[in-house]
Amino acid sequence: MTELVATTPGVYPLPDDAKTDLAHLKGHQKGDLIDGTERGETKSVYDRARETVIADQRGAGLDRVVEGQLRWDDMLAHPLCVHDAVETKGIVRYYDNNNFYREPVVEGELDFDGDLAADLETAAEAVGSESLQAVVPGPYSLADLATDDFYGTPEDFLDGVADFLVGEIEAFPDVETVFVLEPSLVVNPPEDGADERASEAISRVAAATDAEVVVHTYWGALTEKVHAHLLDAAIDAVGYDFVADHEANLYNISEYGTEKSVALGVVDGQNTLVEDPEKIAERVEWIQERLPVQGFERIYVTPNTGLFYLPVSKYREKLEALAEAVSPTEVTAQ
Repeated sequence: MTELVATTPGVYPLPDDAKTDLAHLKGHQKGDLIDGTERGETKSVYDRARETVIADQRGAGLDRVVEGQLRWDDMLAHPLCVHDAVETKGIVRYYDNNNFYREPVVEGELDFDGDLAADLETAAEAVGSESLQAVVPGPYSLADLATDDFYGTPEDFLDGVADFLVGEIEAFPDVETVFVLEPSLVVNPPEDGADERASEAISRVAAATDAEVVVHTYWGALTEKVHAHLLDAAIDAVGYDFVADHEANLYNISEYGTEKSVALGVVDGQNTLVEDPEKIAERVEWIQERLPVQGFERIYVTPNTGLFYLPVSKYREKLEALAEAVSPTEVTAQ
């Protein structure tokens, strides 16, 4: 039996009432921290917003619930942008789209911060560990989005970022799954030698938790060599973006195989068109029929990207369609 799991890569849009509340806070800036401590009013707004998105996921019937990453105004760069050893500089385009983030320039050692764990602890109180899913940027993508002014070499910088993520993940409460988001493996693939180091860094990050680890890639397909090296990492599943490039992802899996579990990005996380549950289920079945890999232990059915691109109403509709497409959760393996 193959278990189908309805989930998301997180990074949700901020609920409308939270946007209004934050706009009224005098001097508030996105993700603002003062002397390492969030202003009490700002924290209260985010706490209420987190409760809202957890309720959205539970109401939709998702199998895994994320805390929403609502404070990630700098998107995947967020864990560095709030770190004391990092200076945020000017606004940088986020990959090749119309979103932007503050450039994190690392000026000191990336020691333990605890920002990610604190948000996850709050979510765990509401969700419990059995269905809670953590979301973290992957070490390669996080290093790719940042500028190093401390470690000196790309190799040392990647090691420093990986060490930082290991420390953060080790402080997490018990979770069922960890989604490690690695779009840079697709958008800015590592060259020879660097691809192997990226895989090793991902393995170290994955080893920091006993939860099942899914390395989710998106905005296209991995090159063949990067895909092969990623499969060398000690992870439980690779996520593939079947919205952006289904043919190349089918080829990679058919030619090189994949892990015993897999994540299929079959819902468009950037398009406001809401897929019918039947269409989502058909996409999963279509992929399964064309893969030589039979009998996955688990298939995570997910949007291809985070959902912060969407209006709140559309994001909620997508959650409902995704959950309905996956129910019932167990099917006979093809």
